[in-house]
Amino acid sequence: MDVDPQTMKPAINRLKRAQGQLNAVVRMLEEGKDCKAIVTQLAAVSSAVDKAGFSIIATNLQECMTRPDSDLEVAELEKMFLSLA
Repeated sequence: MDVDPQTMKPAINRLKRAQGQLNAVVRMLEEGKDCKAIVTQLAAVSSAVDKAGFSIIATNLQECMTRPDSDLEVAELEKMFLSLA
């Protein structure tokens, strides 16, 4: 199923922020920064990516289930959702 970029704008923005945070983590590692600060930033990146994934699935779940041309089955949707857990 194709996603609507406009509907996905919040998830896209969240992923772009996460991308910036991840770049900061790499920079911190390269500069030998404090381990605690690195792990804190890495946890923030992980959380942002997870939330974006859940948002994408939640936003499109109803459409996936109600579209007559959808080739996704309930088991596949459940597997996608659980893959983020």
